[in-house]
Amino acid sequence: MRAKIRAAKGKRPIAYLAFALPILEHHREVTMQASALPTFFQHIEQQLAQAPDEIRRLFHGRGRRWEGLEQLTCDWMQGQLVVSIFKSVDDAFLSELKSGLKTLSESQTWQQRQGEAIHIQYRYSDGARSEVFLGQGNLSPVVVENGLKFQLTLGKNQNSGLFLDMRYGREWVRQHAKEQNVLNLFAYTCGFSVAAIEGGADKVVNLDMAKSSLARGRDNHRLNEHNLNKVSFFAHDIFKSWGKIKKAGPYGVIVIDPPSFQKGSFALTKDYQKILRRLPDLLTDGGKVLACVNSPSVTCDFLIEEMRREAPELKFSYRLDNPSEFADIDEQASLKALVFEVK
Repeated sequence: MRAKIRAAKGKRPIAYLAFALPILEHHREVTMQASALPTFFQHIEQQLAQAPDEIRRLFHGRGRRWEGLEQLTCDWMQGQLVVSIFKSVDDAFLSELKSGLKTLSESQTWQQRQGEAIHIQYRYSDGARSEVFLGQGNLSPVVVENGLKFQLTLGKNQNSGLFLDMRYGREWVRQHAKEQNVLNLFAYTCGFSVAAIEGGADKVVNLDMAKSSLARGRDNHRLNEHNLNKVSFFAHDIFKSWGKIKKAGPYGVIVIDPPSFQKGSFALTKDYQKILRRLPDLLTDGGKVLACVNSPSVTCDFLIEEMRREAPELKFSYRLDNPSEFADIDEQASLKALVFEVK
């Protein structure tokens, strides 16, 4: 999830409740069970053995396919494991988890993959506290995804700098960016921008309020030896920058990947429409939009219906698949990345 969800005080609350009702069950309270951890370790070792030599999620408990492990994830950072716990657990669970991780670090699979460190991040705690449980942790690793390099930050924030469930989205941009001007809204660390330039984009405009995230985006482009003359970084509030955005266009590809909620600047079900209604004036003929929602409480219908209402010139084409490692028992609760086209 890109950010915490808060109920929006919109003008159409009944309509938005309809979008959310099918998957409100996603929010039911679950208790993590130490007795389920053998399944976790069996899956981790199996996935680690066959993972490619790049960054990957190995275990996605939040897809709710493993009872008793719903608040646990594990990511492979090419030499480092990051195990994240999203809800408070009892001492017995934590003790069993650490014991199993130590055993994993002594396994043949770990040695073959040249494992160096294991981190545990307590995502439920203030500041998302993290500890290097085993080994010598590298808190600023450079990782590879689809041949592209990205600088991450471990142990400080909830998010490391790259949303792994969006791998296919970045690949989509790379495939559709050739000779296009690309607009990347809510750019974060500019993963879409890196993919676009690698795919042959003429120009990319990145917009995000966080200057530090955009600075990391510049670093990511430098890591991949990209021509920064083709890339712009606007550290602005999107709703106060439409003139600047339009002046830099028009765009053949626009990416919208907002947080579900960002205090003082964005609430998904209240503010997304303000962006959608601007799209026709920003796009070229035949332009494409990748519009994303990562709130488990909002279905694809939200985007499709709001696009029909606010920008009828854009027609829904298809939804991108999510990587198989992010499978969810309800596909509407997982990442929704929808492609729209001017037709």
